Amino acid sequence: MSGQDERFMALALSLGRRGQGMVWPNPAVGCVIVKDGRIVGRGWTQQGGRPHAETVALAQAGKAARGADVYVTLEPCAHTGKTPPCATALIEAGVKRVVAAITDTDTRVAGRGFAMLRDAGIAVEIGCMADLAAQDNAGFILNTDLDRPFVTLKLANSFDGRIATATGESKWITGPDARRLVHAMRARHDAVLVGAGTARIDDPSLTVRDLGVRHQPVRVVTSRRLDVPLMGQLARSAKEIPLWMCHGPDADPNLVSAWQGLGADLFCCAVRGGQLDTRDVLHQLAKAGLTRVLCEGGSALSASLLAEDLVDELVGFTAGLAIGAEGLPLVGALGLSALADGPRFRLVETRAIGGDVMHRWARGATNV
Repeated sequence: MSGQDERFMALALSLGRRGQGMVWPNPAVGCVIVKDGRIVGRGWTQQGGRPHAETVALAQAGKAARGADVYVTLEPCAHTGKTPPCATALIEAGVKRVVAAITDTDTRVAGRGFAMLRDAGIAVEIGCMADLAAQDNAGFILNTDLDRPFVTLKLANSFDGRIATATGESKWITGPDARRLVHAMRARHDAVLVGAGTARIDDPSLTVRDLGVRHQPVRVVTSRRLDVPLMGQLARSAKEIPLWMCHGPDADPNLVSAWQGLGADLFCCAVRGGQLDTRDVLHQLAKAGLTRVLCEGGSALSASLLAEDLVDELVGFTAGLAIGAEGLPLVGALGLSALADGPRFRLVETRAIGGDVMHRWARGATNV
């Protein structure tokens, strides 16, 4: 593959990212159509998952698609769902070559799209910028392969690793620039997840604000007994902005009915060790179609995700503030007796955000 192929694929990847947080349960795909070195069509999967990126790009290209090269970040679909297969649309448009980043692991596709294209005499090349494409669509792949979404754990803390004072005060440890970046992170995830303690103490809205974004992520609260205030911000907005409550089988039926009446969707999850089974929570969310989840705490939920090896990306915001040992720790008890047993991550990025420091870590590091 040429440098030109990588250039056009990089554009397709950037287009695909525009759909992150808005296209679930579908993958966020980008597509660029090139004829004689000139871009004649481009598109990305639209809100709600349709139309697909290829359909949008082909509509823009029109007749110019005949004999063109197509750059797409994921294998074109080969099955008929709510729309015809994208592989069929590319064949009917008369394209000459398809350059794809990665194969779709969905069993309904899984190489069938490429086979359809080749059978029609279209040249197919696979693997251009595959690592970046796999990273961008990690949530879709995890949902397909492991029945769970991609999980980003966001933590904001003082320099000495505290998230609140002994009295519970936590607004605001980090500054406005860091909080604005968190809102941008929410916009690129399908859902924002918090534990019952955070919902009770902070009374958050968990919405994207001040960015001109109309689309809102699903708000998810884990609460075994559904003991979250019925007059809080989440409850008051449940009919306007999706709110999902994950509870245990022993939740009060009256509270189940009350939350349903407020407009929330209820998910009954398994209980393990006296707490909601975090793996089952994520499994339920994946079954409902979520591919990318941003967890914003609190400390017990963060500890559970880390202990179960369910965190794919860790994003920390550290403020130049000391709270002291009496403050609430960043992460709850993990029950570790040896450093070698602690979850480790690989540093990807660190930069100043206003008066705070943002550090981003990925799973996959080996213990040292």
